[in-house]
Amino acid sequence: MAGQGPVDNTPSAITDEDFSSGKTAIRIASVAALGGLLFGYDSAVINGAVDSIQEDFGIGNTELGFAVASALLGAAAGAMTAGRIADKIGRIAVMKIAAVLFLISAFGTGFAHEIWAVVLFRIVGGIGVGVASVIAPAYIAETSPPSIRGRLGSLQQLAIVSGIFLSFVINWLLQWGAGGPNEPLWAGLDAWRWMFLAMALPAVLYGALAFTIPESPRYLVASHKIPEARRVLSTLLGQKNLEITISRIRETLEREDKPSWRDLRRPGKGFFGLYGIVWVGLGLSIFQQFVGINVIFYYSNVLWQAVGFSADESAIYTVITSVINVLTTLIAIALIDKIGRKPLLLIGSTGMAVTLITMSVIFANATLDAEGNPSLSGASGVIALVAANLFVVAFGMSWGPVVWVLLGEMFPNRIRAAALGLAAAGQWAANWLITVTFPGLREHLGLAYGFYGLCALLSGIFVWKWVMETKGVSLEDMHGSIMKSEDKTAPA
Repeated sequence: MAGQGPVDNTPSAITDEDFSSGKTAIRIASVAALGGLLFGYDSAVINGAVDSIQEDFGIGNTELGFAVASALLGAAAGAMTAGRIADKIGRIAVMKIAAVLFLISAFGTGFAHEIWAVVLFRIVGGIGVGVASVIAPAYIAETSPPSIRGRLGSLQQLAIVSGIFLSFVINWLLQWGAGGPNEPLWAGLDAWRWMFLAMALPAVLYGALAFTIPESPRYLVASHKIPEARRVLSTLLGQKNLEITISRIRETLEREDKPSWRDLRRPGKGFFGLYGIVWVGLGLSIFQQFVGINVIFYYSNVLWQAVGFSADESAIYTVITSVINVLTTLIAIALIDKIGRKPLLLIGSTGMAVTLITMSVIFANATLDAEGNPSLSGASGVIALVAANLFVVAFGMSWGPVVWVLLGEMFPNRIRAAALGLAAAGQWAANWLITVTFPGLREHLGLAYGFYGLCALLSGIFVWKWVMETKGVSLEDMHGSIMKSEDKTAPA
């Protein structure tokens, strides 16, 4: 498989000494990561408006569930198409499109007067989320020095969790200011509508800043815009080894036809003949969601209220959990380029398996109240809360940021955008599946957390066997190593 085999570090590798300054790379990576902030905000903002939407539009639980999950379906569609579009019109153009989609979603959902309009504009926002989830890691990987590429790639996850935290805080402030999410705030609009409208500001900022950063040099080389690629690389690298760098990029992009989905398959093979590295990317994406992280964020009130906290107290503790997620992402940023991607994933898988299995045992032995909700008392409740937060710590310092970093850098240049799009679409589809199935498991939380714990255990085995270490390796050197590995494992 593609995850095995040593990486070929040749003397001609692009090294950190080739970069004139890491400050430029940090600046442009930060702008690209702003898409992650909108990604996180748009994904989580619905939490503060769920009850109000159901009340205002008089819909049942089925319609409400579809309205909530519709953004995830949009995200899968956006992720699936973003890579191909980025290969045709460029990374920066796609960032601008994502910003416009977020802006349309903010106003469309905020002013919606029918439930179909809420669903429609949530799908539009979801497409923006899917696009941002693909383009940011690809762009950051293509413009970053090897030794800090992991830290810069982790900015995407930091922005995502910061967006989630920001949405929780803004939702709470707007709800507090109006006296409730379904109470009028400004201009006669209810607070829940302002929760969506508030997303317009970062959307405009993201779109404006996208005009200030250069196009990916690897996209420019692929589009035969060599003079422009030379100017961008001069900004990133200075003049040192400039022509050698361009030549090496051109070698990994050598082709006569235009990029297509067929590039993801070995010649003459069907869908299941995908290159091994593409399967590895899909596996990472699916395991990231199958450990149940979004259950903690979407349905955390179930856990907190099971221990005896009120609805308001549960909302506050949900914010605290999101803060923990932000802080642990900072740990990953500090460690990812020092100890590597693979060790962090293995540590995270171990921590998640232990905490999730602990929660499974506790909830399997919990009593149910008259409404079918679990009830925990004494030490079991405290242990469950501690385990839930330690699970967030284990995920936040490993699988949260590291998967996005790997997806941005692990694929060869010629298939990066398309492969990342397929992997991200798989991730959103897995997210949707976990999200829509959890409500039916609320009376069987022991079984639910047991499944997530099993997936965490399997994720560690998957990483140990098939994921290769990419720390400090140039994208072009990874291309050569991966192709050699694929040739060895391809069937005769």
